[in-house]
Amino acid sequence: MTKSPCRWGHRVTGREYLVESFSPRIVAFCCDKSGYVAADMVGKLRLSLPESLDIVRVPCAGRIDALHLLQALEKGADGVLIFACHEENCQSLTGNIRAKARMGYLHGIMERIGLEKERLDLCNLATNNGAKFAETVHQKFDELKKLGPSPVE
Repeated sequence: MTKSPCRWGHRVTGREYLVESFSPRIVAFCCDKSGYVAADMVGKLRLSLPESLDIVRVPCAGRIDALHLLQALEKGADGVLIFACHEENCQSLTGNIRAKARMGYLHGIMERIGLEKERLDLCNLATNNGAKFAETVHQKFDELKKLGPSPVE
């Protein structure tokens, strides 16, 4: 790979430049009763979120089909987050438990096809926890930045 000079005088390879300038795209599936309300609270608290975050509002985390999660990765997301109610506080009774089981199933598939399971994660949070929502997104952003771009094309 050819090296190009940067403006500070040292040389970086093309791969190093790509990793430095890489901004992970995250798709967050947010339960209407918890995750979406917490995401809304982020704005009210004037907290920042990465510009590359896409929020998908869903009626319940348990209603998210495994295919939709995989399609998000297939269509260019570097990581997928699911924001669901706490396990004993689900408005749909067991939706968050179904989402957790589905995520475990998908982690197995992802490992078999050579995709890092860290690209898919679930976070349980309450409606009044906008700070945790922002913190989780930023942590996932940093984690994905270290992993690099998704190998899915």
